[in-house]
Formats: sequence, C-alpha cells, structure tokens
Amino acid sequence: MKLHFGTILLTLTLLCGVNVAHAQLTDLARLEYSYVPKSNSEDSFDRFRGLLNYPIKTSEDCYLIVGAEYSRLTLDLEDDYPFPTSNLRRLHIIDFNLGYTFKLSENWRLGAKITPRIASTLRHKITGDDMFLNGGVYAINDKTKDQNIKKPYRLVLGLTYNSTTGIPLPLPFVSYFRRLNENWSYNLGVPKTNVKYFFNEKNIVQTFVGIDGYFANTQEVFTIDGKEADSVSLSVILAGLGYEYCFTDNLVWYSYVGYTLSMSNRIRDENREDVFKLDNVNAFYLRTGIKFKI
Repeated sequence: MKLHFGTILLTLTLLCGVNVAHAQLTDLARLEYSYVPKSNSEDSFDRFRGLLNYPIKTSEDCYLIVGAEYSRLTLDLEDDYPFPTSNLRRLHIIDFNLGYTFKLSENWRLGAKITPRIASTLRHKITGDDMFLNGGVYAINDKTKDQNIKKPYRLVLGLTYNSTTGIPLPLPFVSYFRRLNENWSYNLGVPKTNVKYFFNEKNIVQTFVGIDGYFANTQEVFTIDGKEADSVSLSVILAGLGYEYCFTDNLVWYSYVGYTLSMSNRIRDENREDVFKLDNVNAFYLRTGIKFKI
C-alpha cells in the first residue's frame, strides 16, 4: 500500500467527499470551522464540519472505502423577514460514504462512490424529504511521485451526481494539478482553483477561487407571500488567501480568509423554485481547521 497510497487517498476523498472544495486530496480526518459575518446586515453564518474516512484493502490495489461527514450550520438571521426564522437556525448535513477503487493500468486508477445524505433542520422525525442520494465515478492519472517527470502532475476526470443541486443529470468533474518546482504549484478545476507557494515543506501560502454552499429541508412548510416554502440553500463563489502549517508530514493546520464574489441565499419550494431571497450582500469569509492526511 505504501507506493500508491497517495493516489488511493486521493480517490478516497473524491469518493467520500462531495464537496472537494474544503478537502485536500489526501484527508483521512478533519475538523473545520467556517464563518461568514454579513456586510450591511445583522445576519451571519457559521459551520462546523467533521470528516472521517477509512480505506479497507480487499485485494492487491483494490480498496473498499467507508466514511462519514457531519456538518452543523448555524444561520443567525437577525434582520426583519416576513416569516419565522427560528426553524432555520440550525441545519444538519450528514453524509454516509461507500466507495470502491481499483487500479486499471500502470497510470490510471478508477473509482466509484455512493453517498446517502441527510440534510435537514432535524427538528422532527426524519422523512424521505430529508434524504438525498449523491454519487460519482472518477478516473485518476497520478504522476506526482514519478521521479522521471520534471514537473509532476495529477489529472482527475469524472462524472458526479448531486440530487441537492436540482439538476437531474450527471455533471463533469475535472481537476489538474502540477508541481512546477520546489516553490510553486497550481491546481485548475472546479470546485477549486489555486496557486501555492512553498516557503518550505512546513509553511505554505496560496491564493484560491472556489465555490461553497449547502441545501437542506426545513421539515416545516411555511408560507411567504402566499407561496409555500420547505427548503433553504446557499451557493457562493469566493476568492482569498490561505496558509498551511505542517506540524508533521501528516498533521496540518490551515486557515483561509477571503471575500465572496457572488452569493445566492434562497428559500425554495418543493420544486426548488425560488420563494424568497435572503440577504445576498457579499461579505468576508473565514475558515480554519486541522486535518490528518497521508
């Protein structure tokens, strides 16, 4: 497992983390806190996230991957709104992950995943409206450890399906990473693009552009201007600066500060149609955490 473990853990994170924007590609465990203090508003948003992934070797170069991720989101809605906001104060997102990966050839590894999700206020008994099903398939060409290549790279191609987006079709996933030299690397793709500078292998800074967000069922239907609403969502495009400090090769503390370039915070009906737009004024974005990686 030692030679290809980095590639395997890259596959693990793709298989067990729908939101790759907040996970480096080799995370086994992670604790993270995010905060968005709203500009020109009394509203704010914060999120606590915990992640645990575990690969089980089934045969040579083949792994079954199990994991779970929990996010608790707090919406502090202090502005005046034409509906009760107490039900929206706490949102919970729980992912249960099951994936499988195997080596296809000397250069390529394939993987597939399925991720049942609970996304809800959890104020009442869980129903079918609180449950969603996500998944994806990926092909990975990882040359980051190849000593014969002057500029190591990694290419990931895939198709993902996320039932919370409201798009009933698989969406493409593309990510390309290249290490240019001892000091510079870059990653192009969605949901995150970045450029990193390595002062050394312990101190790393980066600039980034990425996307973030959530979708959850409110469990309680409420009416706004004669329209029934039963879910809440947030999608943001953000840019900023980040810093990573590596205590060891495996244990890393990180912190990011940025600004939202675009924000869409909405109350929706059962057909995912907009019922009400919450405060969408762009704001600062803070995120910090600690992770254990391979």
